[in-house]
Amino acid sequence: MSKISISSSNAPKVGFSTGTTPPLSQAIVHGDLIFCSGTGPLDPATRTIVSDDLAEQVRQTLTNLVAVVEAAGGTKDSILKCNCYLRDAAQFPEFNQAYREFFEDCESFPARTTVNAPPHRAGVLVEVECVAAVEPK
Repeated sequence: MSKISISSSNAPKVGFSTGTTPPLSQAIVHGDLIFCSGTGPLDPATRTIVSDDLAEQVRQTLTNLVAVVEAAGGTKDSILKCNCYLRDAAQFPEFNQAYREFFEDCESFPARTTVNAPPHRAGVLVEVECVAAVEPK
């Protein structure tokens, strides 16, 4: 079974240092599964952090993640599992509320793990990666 690298211009792909190309794919499709790399709260056009507000960062991060899932043949509702990384564990209740609001229109919430781990870029308060299913055609 082959794997396919996915890239979407609707979600930012930025280097870990200014002017670098990251050594990763935005997603890999293998069989009927989509494995998405972590994404953060960057505006796809400007590649800058959308806000200092956690709820806005969560919404943008999840919007970016869904853009990659859709480019790979999935949908928001086909997201099976999210791994979430928060800079500040004290912000977990606010994160949880924004996450709930984002996914509340889905058939079910994805399985999820949330840990306290500072993202690599200053100002980023949240990063999320996921596994999703490819939707049948």
